[in-house]
Amino acid sequence: MEVEIVAGLAALAGLAIGLATGLAVRVSERAQHVPPPAAPQSALPPGAASVLSVLRSSAVVVDAEDRVVRASSAARAFGLVSGDRLMVDEVLAMARLVRRDGEIRETEIQIGPSRGRGRGDGRWFAVRVAPLGSQGLVLVLAEDLTEMRRVEAIRRDFVANVSHELKTPVGALSLLAETVESAADDPEAVRRFAGRMQQESVRLTNLVHDLMTLSRIQGDEPLPELRPVSLDKVIAEAMDRSQIKAGARNIELTGGGERGLTVRGDEELLVTALRNLIDNAIVYSPDNTRVAVATRRCDDRRHVEITVTDQGIGIPESDLERIFERFYRVDPARSRQTGGTGLGLAIVKHVTTKHGGEVTVWSKEGSGSTFTIRLPLLDGAPAAQGGAGAGGGVHGGPLRGGPRVSARRPTPADDGSIVYPTPPNPEGPAWT
Repeated sequence: MEVEIVAGLAALAGLAIGLATGLAVRVSERAQHVPPPAAPQSALPPGAASVLSVLRSSAVVVDAEDRVVRASSAARAFGLVSGDRLMVDEVLAMARLVRRDGEIRETEIQIGPSRGRGRGDGRWFAVRVAPLGSQGLVLVLAEDLTEMRRVEAIRRDFVANVSHELKTPVGALSLLAETVESAADDPEAVRRFAGRMQQESVRLTNLVHDLMTLSRIQGDEPLPELRPVSLDKVIAEAMDRSQIKAGARNIELTGGGERGLTVRGDEELLVTALRNLIDNAIVYSPDNTRVAVATRRCDDRRHVEITVTDQGIGIPESDLERIFERFYRVDPARSRQTGGTGLGLAIVKHVTTKHGGEVTVWSKEGSGSTFTIRLPLLDGAPAAQGGAGAGGGVHGGPLRGGPRVSARRPTPADDGSIVYPTPPNPEGPAWT
């Protein structure tokens, strides 16, 4: 009788454990909006469920009939499992081979709507398949490699781009040095080539400086010692640093909008980002035009927009989505001729993101471009004192942190969302 009671209690305990495990799995699956597994959890070896629950990899257990008896929510979310079936034929074939010979197998697979179309489509997984117990069960572990592959691709591209960018000025310096040596008895040629060497040296210095800046800001670490920063001071300093370049082209730099706004951040980085936008506007603008910098408080009163608008050649629509990439140039010849490193807009993007903001761009070929940096205002920033630009902003809602392409260019005549300084010369070109 006691044996029967003990057996009954053991059966009840097993049933309770099975029900509790099944309930936990169902709760997790409901959170992922996926159906529960079709087969009972009691098919797992003792302790297997506890081990699987703490694994970081996506885990799937398949029985002798190729039915899924256990699947983590991540495995379902990634599309490895649907209902009680493995959805990847390659993994299912591996499971059958492992069940047959007991050997552990590994591979890398790609899963997604565009599977097989190339790098960047779908998600990549490192899959390891092993036998589990003696009942024909097979364990499938899948580790998501997508981010690792993306970072590795970025690293390879970055190294290749840096190598190319460094090779150009270094090669030019070497060639110019040989030319100067061969023209030692021609002072005029020496002076001319020495000037060229100085230009290449400046270009190399700028590239190294930009690389160091980008290395500092592109990581996940927050910026240290953020302090209250006056945007009036940032704009004045950025415009002052760009004044010589603008004066050489007879391009007028004008500033306007709401004054007295403050953000929390790194002043030097903000000046660098804004100067990059101003320099970029100068490079791609015809002589005798205007580049305008304006500020305004947004609708939510919690953010500020700084716009840099030019009357330049504009950016082709096909290039707009890529202009914030490192070393991407719309016009490579013009950029290199003017000493550009190809990193300016990438620095703008990362500086803005580090400050909890975003950068957007509107551009049309032949009509110029408008770049907008949007940043959170410092708590307690003073209200507008009647400055131009008080009122609504272009964007609403929370910031999303990445560069975006604006669908249309806001104008005072259109919606009043961006204030352009009034041209001091009535005969000058109008802002459109």
